[in-house]
Amino acid sequence: MHKRGKSAGKVPLLWIFPVAMPSWAAMDETGNTKKSKRRLFRRRKSEPRTLKPLRMVFAAMRKYPGHVALALIALLITAAATLAIPAGFKMVIDSGFGADGDPNQMGRWFRYLLMIVCVLAFGTAMRFYFVSWLGERVVADVRMRVQENLLRLAPGFYEENSPKEISSRMTSDTALIETTVGSTVSVALRNTLVSIGGTAYLFYLVPGLTMGMLLIIPAIVIPITLFGSRLRKVSRTSQDRVADIGAMVTEVLSAMKIVQGFNQETREQQRFGEAVERTFTVAKRRIIIRAALTACIILFIFGGITLLVWRGAEAVNEGTISGGTIAAFVLTAGLVAGSFGALTEVYGDLLRASGAASRLSELLEEQPGIAAPDNPMALPSPPRGGLSFRNVSFYYPTRPEAPALSDFSLEVEPGETVAIVGPSGAGKSTIFQLAERFYDPQAGTVRLDGIPLTKADPAHVRDRMAFVPQEGVLFSASARDNLRYGRWDATEEEIWAAARAANAAEFLEKLPQGLDTYLGESGTQLSGGQRQRVAIARALLRDAPILLLDEATSALDAESERLVQDALEHLMEDRTTLVIAHRLATVRAADRIVVMEDGRLVEQGTHDQLAGNGGLYARLAKLQFGEETA
Repeated sequence: MHKRGKSAGKVPLLWIFPVAMPSWAAMDETGNTKKSKRRLFRRRKSEPRTLKPLRMVFAAMRKYPGHVALALIALLITAAATLAIPAGFKMVIDSGFGADGDPNQMGRWFRYLLMIVCVLAFGTAMRFYFVSWLGERVVADVRMRVQENLLRLAPGFYEENSPKEISSRMTSDTALIETTVGSTVSVALRNTLVSIGGTAYLFYLVPGLTMGMLLIIPAIVIPITLFGSRLRKVSRTSQDRVADIGAMVTEVLSAMKIVQGFNQETREQQRFGEAVERTFTVAKRRIIIRAALTACIILFIFGGITLLVWRGAEAVNEGTISGGTIAAFVLTAGLVAGSFGALTEVYGDLLRASGAASRLSELLEEQPGIAAPDNPMALPSPPRGGLSFRNVSFYYPTRPEAPALSDFSLEVEPGETVAIVGPSGAGKSTIFQLAERFYDPQAGTVRLDGIPLTKADPAHVRDRMAFVPQEGVLFSASARDNLRYGRWDATEEEIWAAARAANAAEFLEKLPQGLDTYLGESGTQLSGGQRQRVAIARALLRDAPILLLDEATSALDAESERLVQDALEHLMEDRTTLVIAHRLATVRAADRIVVMEDGRLVEQGTHDQLAGNGGLYARLAKLQFGEETA
């Protein structure tokens, strides 16, 4: 047995090298490690300082016990193979190059090393596959659960919570969780195993030096961690400034007609220059910190290597340890110290993932404000199409100080066509929102065929309504999928019949692939009037007993409006229709006109009755329709 005590206290500073190199050698020019460079999520101030939110992620992993078990087995194999490599080098050096070594045995130990390398390669591949599979599978499950819950939430939720923020959670936060499950957790477990196993092996090799290393490690890790933390903060600020430039460029270029129309090119260039200079100032701070940290890393790494080789050579000459022992000690110490250094980074990664899990949990735990009661009342069958508003008062969640409807009452008979007119902000669109039960009123009741909406299943209520918004909303899909969105099982003949009724068949037939043509994001391949006609055809195809038209012909030219209006008048027969409109043709065709102002019903009657009363409708008609009402 070698005498190890004599050399134990002579080289405490050599352990600077293994701590510094693994943790920071992979750092890129932005101050982030290469491992974390692909993370785009920006840490928020509200990020938790606990790992408890990750329970949601681990609960999702428990659904796949087989893959978890295989990943752990592969992890154990790779950790054991990693620690076996230094022992293999010890045997090679001592048997082939030592004073008492047998060169004939050297090949045997090299074969042993090759076997370890093969096991390590196979185990690493298996570990990568299973942990990556778990990461992707867990993220897919979380995204599905979050999206399922988001689709249950009432529109009011999206007035109080930015869809862009929610989209960020669904992309950046889930990507962060995928990295955690598919990489960070595995790295943490592997480094923990290597740290424990490697430390035990170091104590076996040279107990005295191992104690010195364990005492020195914290003194080295702490300043480097603090230095790196400062660099990451400055790097995040630098990235924010770059993002500001991107946002400014997008804003200005998208409004170029306004910029040039008001001769603001010089001012915008000045504003852009100031933003660029702010970015450069932050970048200089990052460069200075990066340069200083690089100098420290080089000093620690190469200084540690020099001290290590120096002391190792002396110890071998003194006969206190063998050449194989010092080689194994250096390799193992590098692995152990690198693992300790990596664990400090892993904890920060886990905290960021915990913040992401917390934000996703908020979306998962959000309860819908509009939901079916435990025992919903069945709506009458066959449907009649009667709609009733009785003493309804309503405030939007984002505007609790301004009533959208005040003590509003309206009875719409089955098959009746009611036009709703009034100035902007009078509460016209709110009637549609309450009719489809996107919101519940704070006072009063809304009834469909005599059943209070709060006692019915919202899905059944909406099944009996077809809605055409003021601006045709289309999805990034084919023309066919947009048309049958309200009734997915519609036949080809029914789709074309609805298209012809909405005066949309002519341009749909001219599309490159007909109904299978992809319409682009939000239907950008169609004009505004064409998008509106597709939206009208979609509502007509639904063939619901109640038709809600929110200025459905506002985006059409005069000829298309006339053709669509003829089709609408024909299709309004035998169904209840509520029309929000300023167009005189629609108003005159209605059975009854309801005039609203400040959330109240102020007049109702036919066109001729209201035009002769000299009230609000008469004033609106004169302003809006001029010569046609004279």
